Amino acid sequence: MSVPPESVSTPPPPPAGGVPSAEERQWAMFAHLSALIGGLLSSTLGGLAVFVGPLVIWLMKKDTMPFVDDQGKEALNFNITVAIAALALVVLSVITIGIGLVVTIPLFVVLGIAWLVCTIVAAIRANEGKAYRYPYALRLIK
Repeated sequence: MSVPPESVSTPPPPPAGGVPSAEERQWAMFAHLSALIGGLLSSTLGGLAVFVGPLVIWLMKKDTMPFVDDQGKEALNFNITVAIAALALVVLSVITIGIGLVVTIPLFVVLGIAWLVCTIVAAIRANEGKAYRYPYALRLIK
C-alpha cells in the first residue's frame, strides 16, 4: 500500500485541545534559554546579546508554531526590558560620576538574579507546555 504524495507534504493537524506538541515545547524552552546562554557567553556586551537568541528563534518559528510564537515574544519582550533597565543603571552611574554606584551596583545584582531566576522558571514552564508571563515585562512586541 503506497502513501499518496499529498499526505507526505501536508503539515500535521493542530493539536487537540490547544496542547502544544513536544517539539513546540522544546523550541519555546530554547527561546527562553537562548537569552540565558547569550547573556552568559557575552557578558562583555551586557544587554545587547540577551535578546538575539529569542529574536532568532521567534522569527524562525512564529509562523509554524503558535506556542513558540507566544513564548518567543514573551522572552524577547522580557529581555528587551532587562536590557533597558541595565542601560538605565549604566546611565545613572555615568551621570552621577560614579557616586551612583552605591545604588546601581546592588540594583545590578538584584536585576541579574531576577533575570536568571525568571528565565529558568520560564524555560521550565515552557517545557511543561504552560504559557509563562514574565513579571514587569514591557510588551513591546505584540
